[in-house]
Amino acid sequence: MLHAVIMAGGSGTRFWPESRDARPKQLLNLAGERTMIQATVDRLGDLVGPQRVLIATNAKLAAAMREQLPGLPPSAILGEPCKRDTAPCIGLSALFVSRDDPEATMVVMPSDHVIGPDSVFQDAIRFAASLVDERPGRIVTFGIRPDYPAESFGYIERGEPLPVAVPPSFGTAKAYQVRQFREKPKVEVARQYLAAGNFYWNSGIFLWKAVTILEALAQHQPEMYGLLQRIGAAFDQPDFEAVLAREFQAIRGVSIDYAVMEHATDVVVVEAPFDWDDVGSWQAISRLRGADATGNTIAAKHVGVNTKGTIVRGPDGHLIVTLGLTDCVVVHTPDATLVANKHDEESIRQVVQLIKERGWEEHL
Repeated sequence: MLHAVIMAGGSGTRFWPESRDARPKQLLNLAGERTMIQATVDRLGDLVGPQRVLIATNAKLAAAMREQLPGLPPSAILGEPCKRDTAPCIGLSALFVSRDDPEATMVVMPSDHVIGPDSVFQDAIRFAASLVDERPGRIVTFGIRPDYPAESFGYIERGEPLPVAVPPSFGTAKAYQVRQFREKPKVEVARQYLAAGNFYWNSGIFLWKAVTILEALAQHQPEMYGLLQRIGAAFDQPDFEAVLAREFQAIRGVSIDYAVMEHATDVVVVEAPFDWDDVGSWQAISRLRGADATGNTIAAKHVGVNTKGTIVRGPDGHLIVTLGLTDCVVVHTPDATLVANKHDEESIRQVVQLIKERGWEEHL
């Protein structure tokens, strides 16, 4: 049966000051009326029932996740005791879904992407699941056709087309053997990838049998796998939380790309037929919510004079006035305000680090 694992443990630092340790971007409604985690669960539609959805998140966010997702059973929230990157998260999730369903197929996805239309996404997942049904040891990932030379994404180099007949119900899905995964490139290399035409952005969405990914971790990350097995052996035991905290803490964090994907041989990339945005920074808000005739994206009570290309966000009832601003981000919250050049958003990470160094934890 198909299970959905949603990775929701990120911090969303680049969306400070709205995104905080206790309320990161996946808990915010940055792209619509629903929060990002709610929209991700909504997107699943009838692909899986609530009993087959697992939210892998930071333990300190578990209560907030349950509050935002009342339609899921409490057991659907898996709280990790500390951050250890995607490979341990996925391995632990695979153990969870396979304990009651040893033949489980998993679709793994981040919680902070904007994807649509939902029906096209669902058809793409069904197509990927059919590829795994055809060869149970196969690993499927989704590639996004790039439209600019991005330096912030990993890339997937595709090989030969997969010789499969695509049922009409799956639309125009295309699948290829993966030739190689490539790390985040410098812009010059990214331009070469774009010109070549056979490279995709790595979406971070995967589909495989739970047993397949566990076997891959056992082969390529034996130390991690051993620690995960100790956690699995404690399922339903009185000391489970203590075992989880102790053994998970001992795991060396590594991404699933480095841990498994770069070593796997039977890997297929499906060219994503759906629209996709990773909502990586404040500039994504303009893409998703649109802009007015002067290029401004406003989500606040606002008066602007000689203001162009600027993003303004603030709470209801708080007036924000901008004078003579061009290409800026202005975000007001009850205890912090950001005013930044929108082309220098990477420096927000530096700001967060400086706040941490000054001991102003109440603003993080």
